[in-house]
Amino acid sequence: MSAEIVQLVEQAGPYVASAVGAYGTAVLTRAEDAAVDATANLGRRILQAVLRRRPGQAAELEGAVDDAAADPDDADAAAALRQQLKRALREDAELRAELAGLLPSGGITITASGERSIAAYSIGTVNIDNGRSGAR
Repeated sequence: MSAEIVQLVEQAGPYVASAVGAYGTAVLTRAEDAAVDATANLGRRILQAVLRRRPGQAAELEGAVDDAAADPDDADAAAALRQQLKRALREDAELRAELAGLLPSGGITITASGERSIAAYSIGTVNIDNGRSGAR
């Protein structure tokens, strides 16, 4: 499998997961929803592009989406959905180009500026020892 396909699936994965979580099994037919965040809407567009360009694989894609929506914490269901995306991308160069155009380009830039500033890729708890004993 080409590195391009792996990269596209890795980039699309969070968007697709968000769309399945937001829309459930209706993700393949639902119109864009202003109340749903941009991540989920992009995932919906990705899945609908795959469905539109690969109608012969509709049953397999719908089944993978149904399984992922039924149990969002099931890693196997998520992997099966990613496998459907890989198969579609491997077999359709025009779909690869379309998805590459939908996904944000470029890398992630994280900048911290100023004294004692912190830059992070993911959100979590950060504790900073300010060097003063007992100070909080």
